[in-house]
Amino acid sequence: MRRELHVRFCEGGGVKLPPATRRAVGFQHETEARRFWADLAERFAKFGLELHPAKTRLLEFGRHAAEERKRNGRGKPESFDFLGFTHICGKTRKGRFAVLRRTSRKRLRRKLGEIKIELRRRLHVPVPEVGKWLGTVLRGHFNYYGVPQNSAALNTFRYFVSWLWWRALRRRSQKTRLTWERMGRLVARYLPLARITHPYPSVRFRLST
Repeated sequence: MRRELHVRFCEGGGVKLPPATRRAVGFQHETEARRFWADLAERFAKFGLELHPAKTRLLEFGRHAAEERKRNGRGKPESFDFLGFTHICGKTRKGRFAVLRRTSRKRLRRKLGEIKIELRRRLHVPVPEVGKWLGTVLRGHFNYYGVPQNSAALNTFRYFVSWLWWRALRRRSQKTRLTWERMGRLVARYLPLARITHPYPSVRFRLST
């Protein structure tokens, strides 16, 4: 299953829901996590379902995990992918713990592959029309992936979209004189700059334990 959906459970008959693919659950103690894992597997079994053995895992994550692993010489906490983002244990500029979200490399490569195929299909479509379409694609990408501290990934996506468009335009003619410098003017005209579209989490709703 390629798309991630919100997990939904239904114990009534006659109701069909889309399949759930991924769910991330956080616990303070390892014993609680293992108990939940066992209970969830048992619950699934009652309905003839099972957890995917290769996609279900238990990992240390969070501020205390980073400190504990460093103290025991086990390196940095593992990262995990969820809903198109790679979640990483990191720090703010002030040195405080923060969960960093980066665009998943797998999702980035897949999207660029789709754009490459579509650019080939639109090879002889007028440049302004293709530029407007690519601008829409970028704005949609920024609206979803424009989370704090993900600027580098957004700029990377914009650069490769620009490069794929340049390659597609150069394939139109063997005598093309479209240099990368001239391409920059088209990029500036049609492709929006990368920007953060989501606010930083508000400290007013931070829970302390």
